[in-house]
Amino acid sequence: MTPYLRPSISAARSTTHMAARSFLTLALLLLLTGCSEDALFVPDFNNPSLEDLQGDPSPSTIASAAIGVLFTTRIDFGDYVRDVGIIGRENYDLDGSDPRFVTELIVGPLDAGSRAFGGDHFYEPYAAIRNANVLLDAMDRATQITDAQKEAVRGYAKTLAALNLLLVINTHDVNGAPIDVNLPIGELAPIVGKDAVFDRIATLLEEARGHLQAGGDAFPFTLPSGFDGFDTPGTFLSFNRALAARVAVYRGNFAEALTALNESFLVACADFDRGVYMNYGTASGDLPNPIFEDPATSDIRAHPSLEALAQTQPGGELDRRFLEKTFETAPKTQQDHTSDLTFTIYETAESPIPIIRNEELLLLRAEANIGLGNIPAAQEDLNCIRTQVGGLATRTDLTSSNAVDELLYNRTFSLLFEGGHRWVDYRRQGRLEDLPIDVPGDVVHDRYPIPRD
Repeated sequence: MTPYLRPSISAARSTTHMAARSFLTLALLLLLTGCSEDALFVPDFNNPSLEDLQGDPSPSTIASAAIGVLFTTRIDFGDYVRDVGIIGRENYDLDGSDPRFVTELIVGPLDAGSRAFGGDHFYEPYAAIRNANVLLDAMDRATQITDAQKEAVRGYAKTLAALNLLLVINTHDVNGAPIDVNLPIGELAPIVGKDAVFDRIATLLEEARGHLQAGGDAFPFTLPSGFDGFDTPGTFLSFNRALAARVAVYRGNFAEALTALNESFLVACADFDRGVYMNYGTASGDLPNPIFEDPATSDIRAHPSLEALAQTQPGGELDRRFLEKTFETAPKTQQDHTSDLTFTIYETAESPIPIIRNEELLLLRAEANIGLGNIPAAQEDLNCIRTQVGGLATRTDLTSSNAVDELLYNRTFSLLFEGGHRWVDYRRQGRLEDLPIDVPGDVVHDRYPIPRD
C-alpha cells in the first residue's frame, strides 16, 4: 500500500494563529483549572487582564478568553480519539513504555483512581466547561462590546460547552455526569443520569442557536483556520446545528435530527471533508497533533481486524477508505497484540483533527431515515458514501433488517480514527459484543468509571 492523505484534510492543515502569545498565556492558566477549580480565580499579576473577567472585561480579554475555551477543549481531544478508538477496536497504541494502553483499555479493568486511562476524559472537558461558564458570566458585566457581540459570544461558549459535555457522556454513558457545575468554589454538583445529561446538551445547543441568531455579522474574536467557513455567528450556527443533529440521532430523535441537518452545512453527495476541525501546531508553546506519528515507526496502529472487515471494490481492491487511511509496515507487538497497519490520516504534527464533517452528516441523515423507516432515502445516502468515498458497488437490497449493518460498516470506515465513533456507535446499537476480542481475556468496556476523587 502507498501512504495517502485525503487532499482536503491535508489542505486544512495549518500552523494557525492560535499560537498567539495572549491566547497561549490564557490557555496555560486554563490548564491549571483542571487540577484546581479555584485556579482561574487567583489573580495572575503577570497577566492582569485575566482578572478583568471578574469585572468589566475589555474586548481583548474577551477575545483571549473565548479562544481559551477552544484551547481547553483541544487539550484532551486527540487523546480522546486515540483512547476511545482503542476501546472500540479502531486502533491500538503499542507503546512499550506504558503498557496500560493494553492492560487497562483492552484487558481492564479501568482504574477510576488514575487521572489517566480509567479516570480520563473527565477533568479536561470540565475545565473547558468551567471556562465557558466564566466567559458567559462575564458577558453579564461586559459594557465594552455591543449587545450583538455579547450574544455571539454566548452562542459560541454554549456550543463548546455542549461539545465538551458530549465527550464526557460519550465516555461515561450510563454512569452519568454532573451538569450544574457553575457553582461557587467548594460546592459540588450532583451526578445525574445519562438522559438528564443529554437533555442539558440539547438545551445548551438550542440556547446557543438563539444567541447566534442574534449575534450579528461577526464574532469579537478571530477563530483559527479549522473554523474557516464557520467563523461568523451565522456560519458557526450551521456547526451548532450539525452537533445538534448528532445529539438528536444519539437520542433516537430522528425527525428532530433531520430538521437540524437541514439547518446545518450538509451538502448532498459532495464536499465530504467540508467541516470544522481542531487545529494543532508546532510553534513554541502550541500543541502538536497528539495522535500524529511517523507511519514507519508508529506505536499507534490500525486495528488488524479492519483489513478483513473491508469490502472489495469492483476492481478487486479493498475499500478505498481503508487503503487511503492505513499503511502496511513492519509488525509491532505489545503484550500479544500485534498490528502491521499504521495510519496515514494525519500527515504531520500540524494536521487538524475533524470535529464534524459533511461525510458524517450524510451518515447521520441515513441513520435518521433508517430510524423513521424511510429505507430508500437512507439507501441513497449510504450508496453515495459507498461509491464516491469507498469506491464500492451500489447496493439495492437494503431493508429494515440489514440497513443498520450497512450503516455501521460505513461509519466505521468513513469516520475511522477521527472521533472514537465506532465504540459509541456499536454501544448505541447494542452491538458491543460484535467488536473483536483479539486475545483471550480481553474485554470491550462499555463505559468509563467516574473518577474516584
